[in-house]
Amino acid sequence: MSIYELFDTFANNILPILLISAAGFLVGKTFEVDSRAIGRSLFYFFTPILVFNLLLSNQLPATEVFRIGGIAFGVILSSGVMALLGGLVLRLERTALISSLLTAMFANNGNYGLPLIAFAFGQDALAHSGLYFVFASLLTNTLGVLIASLGHLDLRQALLGLFRVPTIYAALLAVLIHEIGIALPLPLERTIGLAANATLPLMIFLLGLELRHVRWTNSRRALGLSTTVRLLIGPLLGFAFVALFGLTGSARQAAVMEASMPCAVANANLAAEYRLDTSLVAATVLVSTLLSPLTLTPLILFLGR
Repeated sequence: MSIYELFDTFANNILPILLISAAGFLVGKTFEVDSRAIGRSLFYFFTPILVFNLLLSNQLPATEVFRIGGIAFGVILSSGVMALLGGLVLRLERTALISSLLTAMFANNGNYGLPLIAFAFGQDALAHSGLYFVFASLLTNTLGVLIASLGHLDLRQALLGLFRVPTIYAALLAVLIHEIGIALPLPLERTIGLAANATLPLMIFLLGLELRHVRWTNSRRALGLSTTVRLLIGPLLGFAFVALFGLTGSARQAAVMEASMPCAVANANLAAEYRLDTSLVAATVLVSTLLSPLTLTPLILFLGR
């Protein structure tokens, strides 16, 4: 694994994503751009459309779907357990602990993972990573919302809040249409395709917009905990669950890479929506994103051999 191989892998697979994020950062610094409005547009419209489209167009066997789902659930829940144990050992206060749980569990599977895996491993791996993203999105918009809500709300209020999450309904509708075998009218199909195709660039751009708000956090222990779980423990969990579920080839590449992504920008949206430690969450997104090439670049080379 030479320096040239590492640089070439970084330049061809990771740098394009970082450049779009950098453009978002510069636009946000130069103009008055309401990133929260964009975040809400993604949360309530674009992400549900993308999840709907990925589920509806997926042609993988049912056994493969369940294995990818099992890996996604296993990695996310195990990351949460690791962060919870670490947070209890570090004696983090409630808001910092909830913020650490979110950033450790929920990774940039969409706006970072999907384009990176498409660049690095091609369309077969993208199909599997799309499935991983769907399951991760479902957990982010259900369990993630529930965890974020518990920072200030009681369990009953948090559970009722799940019914406001449109991604759940998009996923259920896609499964229903797929099982019944309904063919969408061409105008509707093209509308969904256009919106779905716009989602990933918008997510990457939003990442840059959100990073301009970063204020350094005093919760350095929480920051270190979440970043360590995402970038170092995440890949180990990915390899462990891939071996457990017996995935090989492009499915293995996609699952391990998705398990290794840095913290998701969606965590910043949840933190703002539910009044968590936004400076901690934003700093964790920034630090883990900036450090991610150091772990993802050699991982791409290793999985590609």
